[in-house]
Amino acid sequence: MNNSRRDFIKKATTGAAILAAPAILGSAKASGQVRAADAVAPFKLKYAPSLGMFRQHAGQDPIDNIKFIHDQGFRAVFDNSLMRREPAVQEKIMNELNRLGMDFGPYVLRADSGKQDFVLNSQEVRDMLIAQMKEGVEVSKRTGAKQALIVLGRYDMRLHMDYQTANAIDNLRYCVDIMEPAGVTLVLEPLNHHTNHPGLFLKGIPQAYAICRAVNSPACKIVNDLYHQQVSEGNLIPNLEMAWSEIAAIHLGDNPGRNEPTTGEINYKNIFKFLYNKKYDGTLCMEHGISQRGTKEGEARVIQAYRECDSFEV
Repeated sequence: MNNSRRDFIKKATTGAAILAAPAILGSAKASGQVRAADAVAPFKLKYAPSLGMFRQHAGQDPIDNIKFIHDQGFRAVFDNSLMRREPAVQEKIMNELNRLGMDFGPYVLRADSGKQDFVLNSQEVRDMLIAQMKEGVEVSKRTGAKQALIVLGRYDMRLHMDYQTANAIDNLRYCVDIMEPAGVTLVLEPLNHHTNHPGLFLKGIPQAYAICRAVNSPACKIVNDLYHQQVSEGNLIPNLEMAWSEIAAIHLGDNPGRNEPTTGEINYKNIFKFLYNKKYDGTLCMEHGISQRGTKEGEARVIQAYRECDSFEV
C-alpha cells in the first residue's frame, strides 16, 4: 500500500473513532456504564463484523476493512462470500487476519434454500454433497478456516418428517467423514420459517441439537443465529444452555428488523454476559443490517451499540 493510501486509511479509522466517541460518551453519561477509555479497547467477546459492514469508513477493499475493524476493538470477522472470492484474495484476507491475531467466523459452504437435498435418500444428492464437501476442504486447506456453514435445504411435503430426519442424519454422516479428518467443522444453521424462510427443513435449535447428537461427530455442530431463534422459538438463554454442547458459532441480529443490537426486543447485554460467563471463545458473527443504512453515522451507531451491550459487569 502506498503512503497516500495508508494515510487515507489512518484518517478514516481515526475519524470513525472520533465519530463514534460522542455517541458512546453520551451513552456513558446517561448510564454510567461505558468509560471514554473503552472507545477503541478490545471487546470482551469476539464480535465479528462482516467484511463490508463499515464500507462508508473503510471502502470496499477487504484488507482495509479488516484494519478498520481491528482498530475499533473487534477481534474477528466473517465473510459469507469467501468461497466466491479468488484464491489469491482468500489467502490475502487470512494472512491479514493472522497478522493481527483475529479470528474468522464460519464461511458459507452450502446454503441453497430453494432445493431439497439433505432430506432425500438419493445417491445423486449424496454424490453432490460429497463433491461440495471436498471443495470446502480445499478452501479450508488454502485459508485455514475451520468452520463451514451449511443449510439443510427444503423439506419434502410428500415424506414423513421422521424419514427426512433420518435421511439428513445419514447424509451428514457422509459429509463429516470428509470434513472431520481435515479438521473442519460443519455448522448447521436453523432458519426461522415465520418471517424469512418458510419451507426449510431445519428451523429450530432443539431440532438441530437432536440431529447433531445423532450424527455424533465433533465435525457436526450448530451455528445459533439468535435473530432466527428469537423469531422461531425465543427462550434464547435457556435454549443456549440446553444445546450448549453442540453450539460452535453464533450469529447476531435484533428482532424485529434484523439490525444491530439495541434496535429491537432482544436483551443482548444479558446474552453477552451469559456467553462470557460460559467462557465462550468462538465468533459472534454480526449478520445483520444497519438501522441507519448507508451512512457513517449509522456505522458508528453499530459500534456504539456493541460497546453498550459489551459493558456488562464481570
